[in-house]
Amino acid sequence: MRRSEWKFESRYVVMARENIDTDQIIPARFLTTTSRNGLGPHAFHDWRYAKDGSPNPDFPLNRPEAAGARVLVAGSNFGCGSSREHAVWALLDAGFKSIVSSQFADIFRGNALNNGLLPVQVSPEILATLMNAVGAGSISPMVRIDLEENTFRVAKDIETSFAIPPFARYCMLNGMDEMQFLVSSLPKITRYELSHPCTVDTVDATR
Repeated sequence: MRRSEWKFESRYVVMARENIDTDQIIPARFLTTTSRNGLGPHAFHDWRYAKDGSPNPDFPLNRPEAAGARVLVAGSNFGCGSSREHAVWALLDAGFKSIVSSQFADIFRGNALNNGLLPVQVSPEILATLMNAVGAGSISPMVRIDLEENTFRVAKDIETSFAIPPFARYCMLNGMDEMQFLVSSLPKITRYELSHPCTVDTVDATR
């Protein structure tokens, strides 16, 4: 994902629940894979489907107005519970680019940033406005997210800034993870090592 992809507009889906934990985002029985692909259909599985496997028509992701939404708006303390990285993978595979909440669990937030899912933290007041704008069966207003400017806008009425750690922001804007960043820095690391020869013998421990 490149810079131009981090300036986008989308409608959003509301999950008006607080303390949505990672076991609800992706239940433990689906953690048998190490692939980042294929988990999207299982996101929120126990809420999303009835016991017979049929879609729950009342669940937000199953409603027609949710089609194509790339932003999920959820209650406070989103992503609490276990540290499973699969929760982020499932949300990405379900088509989401950003999660908006008034508070994120720290480990979930870190996993999101490391995997290219943007956590946008807004005030409780703005969160309430987003949730109240979507009644039963109604279409959400457009939101605009700009990672370069760190701004979040709701239609033309509300604009706010959000905080992202500089290194995570750099990696996301340049479409890389931490390992790819290190690999891209290899020429600089090599030049530094060549210009700063080791003065300590690290092989002979008797010296």
